[in-house]
Amino acid sequence: MDLSQIQSAIRQNKLDGWLLYSFRENNPIAVKILQLGHMMQKRRFFYFIPANGTPQKLVHGIERYNLDSVPGDKTIYSSWQDLDAGLKKIVGGAKRIAMEYSAECQIPYLSIVDAGTIELVRRVTGTEIASSADLVQYFDATWDDEQWQLHQDASKSLMTIIEEAWNEIRSKILAKKKITEYDVQVFINERFKAHGMHGRDMPNCSVNKNAGNPHYEPTPENCLEIKEGDLVLIDWWSKKNHPRAVYADYTQMGFVGKTVPDKFEKIFKVVCGARDTAIEFINKKTKSGEPLYGWEVDDICREHIRKNGYAEYFIHRTGHSIGEEVHGNGANIDNLETKDNRRIIPQTCFSIEPGIYFVDEFGVRTEINVYIGKDKDVVVTGTPLQQSIRAILA
Repeated sequence: MDLSQIQSAIRQNKLDGWLLYSFRENNPIAVKILQLGHMMQKRRFFYFIPANGTPQKLVHGIERYNLDSVPGDKTIYSSWQDLDAGLKKIVGGAKRIAMEYSAECQIPYLSIVDAGTIELVRRVTGTEIASSADLVQYFDATWDDEQWQLHQDASKSLMTIIEEAWNEIRSKILAKKKITEYDVQVFINERFKAHGMHGRDMPNCSVNKNAGNPHYEPTPENCLEIKEGDLVLIDWWSKKNHPRAVYADYTQMGFVGKTVPDKFEKIFKVVCGARDTAIEFINKKTKSGEPLYGWEVDDICREHIRKNGYAEYFIHRTGHSIGEEVHGNGANIDNLETKDNRRIIPQTCFSIEPGIYFVDEFGVRTEINVYIGKDKDVVVTGTPLQQSIRAILA
């Protein structure tokens, strides 16, 4: 934990401090920021980082050593009265502090501290509580040089694996052997292992009507066989087997045939246009030096689909933050599900993944990743960009 950097960010955000709170390790952000690792935590702790000065700890008497790995003065409580008094003491006269809170749950990823604890802190300290969302971006969503290289390594492996997956479908179809969505999922997952990669969840393969469900997940018992004439969506994501590795996350489309029907290709061209429009906007805004926000990238991408008459079929946000978890804690590309007002900052990565879905018929999506470098250079990974649906049997 770099205390000086954190305090500098607190001051830049015009805050008096940052109050980190956890109960039974329910705040992974606090655990990560403080680099605590696993510990027995059956009682609440608070850790207050002031804009200037010495951090303050508030820990229960039976867990008084839990925060000894981080700097600061310690206050011990046992009773609820002690807790109230301790909170008032450690926060001092701070007027405006950050917590893992999001007004009206605008950013669910940051809406971690429960309403009751927020009420407690407000009552006892009299302070205004702001969201720590922007602080978290700097200390939980940014990548260092090693992580950026790990993402590039993961990206290279994933692009090799997708070629192998399309070839696996092709070979099975030509040999007239059965292959299902689930078989493709298992094949890709095994290739992850061969490339020294792993992920929290299995990759996804969706055929025809299942591609119209963005979060469809095949199982051995519930999956479709892939046949000639089928539309296939593959969404695959993983990271290297390395400490602090970060994800790469992509989606491609294929058609089991020699040529792709116009009804599929027409819709796919629209989502590719939306993706490319978003990339162009990100480049333009970044080069100009103007602030770039997640919500406005979503607007630009969504507007392209609206102009083409498919607004009602684009039913999710344009993209999500990417980090050590595939859905990270940085700015999301979203003005649909939420309005993400966070700035997109250097050394963060996010997906651009517009899709158009006709429920019970079919759906299409394209997905790439965008990394904003230290010098605000915009790097697209998951290239070459797919501009047409792959004709698997061509």
